[in-house]
Amino acid sequence: MVLLVIIIILAFIFDYINGFHDAANSIATIVSTKVLTPFQAVLWAAVFNFAAFFIAKYIIGEFKVANSVASSVFEQFITLKVILCGLIAAITWNLFTWWLGIPSSSSHTLIGGFIGAAVTASGSMEVINYHKVLPTVYFIVLAPLIGMFVSFVLTLIIVNVCRKANPYRAESWFKRLQLASSAALSLGHGSNDAQKVMGIIAAAMVSAGQIDNLKAIPDWVPLACFTCIALGTMSGGWKIVKTMGTRITKVTPLEGVAAESAGAVTLFMTEHIGIPASTTHVITGAIMGVGATKRLSAVRWGVTVSLLWAWVLTIPISGLLAAFTYFIINLFI
Repeated sequence: MVLLVIIIILAFIFDYINGFHDAANSIATIVSTKVLTPFQAVLWAAVFNFAAFFIAKYIIGEFKVANSVASSVFEQFITLKVILCGLIAAITWNLFTWWLGIPSSSSHTLIGGFIGAAVTASGSMEVINYHKVLPTVYFIVLAPLIGMFVSFVLTLIIVNVCRKANPYRAESWFKRLQLASSAALSLGHGSNDAQKVMGIIAAAMVSAGQIDNLKAIPDWVPLACFTCIALGTMSGGWKIVKTMGTRITKVTPLEGVAAESAGAVTLFMTEHIGIPASTTHVITGAIMGVGATKRLSAVRWGVTVSLLWAWVLTIPISGLLAAFTYFIINLFI
């Protein structure tokens, strides 16, 4: 029981870190276009991160992403020690990438840590539920491409529709619209990312015999998870905001609306089909898409290549960290 409590506390800590690590996803464009100050932006994002709980529970009616994360390893191989090591590895990698200002995926960090610990504990790759894991791996590539394509098309449509509009009035309107598009992105971020921690807590509670199955998770768990990610978002992640908001490409309010709307559409789509896609990957792709409408050289591809390496390495490095952690923890527990 003590180990379960420690795991739940660590899960909430990870959720909080996820919030400030991924705050840039929701607010980078709205800060870089100066629609809101950084403080106003994180408050705005945090409110909609938390509001996502009510949409997931009362409108969608289920937490598909949570079930996918919890099912990434077959149930018979899930132990409290495995979950503990996965969480420690995920927290370590998230803090390291935050310190470097790299917008890596908290989702893939968590899944990589979970799988790495389970494989180490069992000594076999057969613990991995490939039916659940492979779609997540595919979306490492697909998520940013979808975000890029949708934002590219949206930007072209908006530019052509508004080409005769008064530039000053148009910019004023797009600044207002950016409040709505960033709110939609924050809803998608909160709903997608908070559910991943819910899945880990649910798996721990099943392993400890507290609940019978993943769908029997008590209401206080999702409520606490959405609260933690909202509080984390309020803390901000200013190094990553700088990378996302200015280093990939310069963004105008019009382009901010297109990028955020594309990110929200992609996240709602992946949540609907139950795939734990990376909010980081989605919005990075969307920002690249709006930059590419001006000219390909408007996107700083050198920065983008560095991000791609971080994305590709996140799952294996998190898995290795979890394996190392398991060897250490196994000496004491």
